[in-house]
Amino acid sequence: MSSEVNQAHSGAEQMTPTAYISEHLQNLNNSGGPQSSIIDFSIINLDTIFWASLMGLLAVFVLLLAARRATPGVPGRFQCFVEMIVEMAETQSKSIVHGDRSYIAPLALFVFFWIVLLNTLDLVPVDWVLGVNHFIESFGVHVPHHKVVPTTDLNATMGMSLSVLLLVFFYSFKVKGVGGFLHELVSAPFGAKWYLAPFNLALNIIEYLAKGVSLGMRLFGNMYAGELVFLLIALLGSVWTFNLDLSMFGLVGHVIAGSAWAIFHILVILLQAFIFMMLTLVYIGQAHSHH
Repeated sequence: MSSEVNQAHSGAEQMTPTAYISEHLQNLNNSGGPQSSIIDFSIINLDTIFWASLMGLLAVFVLLLAARRATPGVPGRFQCFVEMIVEMAETQSKSIVHGDRSYIAPLALFVFFWIVLLNTLDLVPVDWVLGVNHFIESFGVHVPHHKVVPTTDLNATMGMSLSVLLLVFFYSFKVKGVGGFLHELVSAPFGAKWYLAPFNLALNIIEYLAKGVSLGMRLFGNMYAGELVFLLIALLGSVWTFNLDLSMFGLVGHVIAGSAWAIFHILVILLQAFIFMMLTLVYIGQAHSHH
């Protein structure tokens, strides 16, 4: 037992700050190593799929539980909390989408709740993940890497953005028809003149691409930056691993800075979920409007 502790301690001493950060930002994928190219559809980040699916199921479970426990009398704290979120999603969808909102308002509610749960995983202490990995390995299962927060993975946020874009096309075809949608592609925003059709088409294609990229990159960029700050703060609290006798500095930096950033990051978690929900409603609302 003592030899294992000494090996772990010597391994920690050999780890540099760069290696420490890289270790926490590496996904567990089916290739067993880091992704070498920007786009590689053969690589599947298993940890992203697991945590995104688990949080999605948890969101559905909580909302179903709230619906079944709803009472007409004075609501409890849990019911009141869920009703506030439901009312917020309903109000925003009513003001933005003018048309059938039978599925749009529940979609907005689920998107908000799901992304809040995904982002909240960022509050899990970064070194707990390595501790869980070592615990799993004690049962003979090797887990080389594990990144908990799916929204710090560009694959996840761009996948969510692509899903929203597909919904935009679906409602565009449903509301305007195929002919109306194609006519809008070549007639807006400069007019229906035949010689303006190429410019209208190019601008509309760029607009749809910009919507998809910006929606996914915004969520990814904010959450990835927040994760990096947590790792830098964790380095302050773990300065002993880099042969520095600054334990008091590490304690102050880790406890005070970590607590302050965690409190501030709660606002980021909620804000990013709200922005993603609002942009989803705005894009679907634009699909309902006619130019």
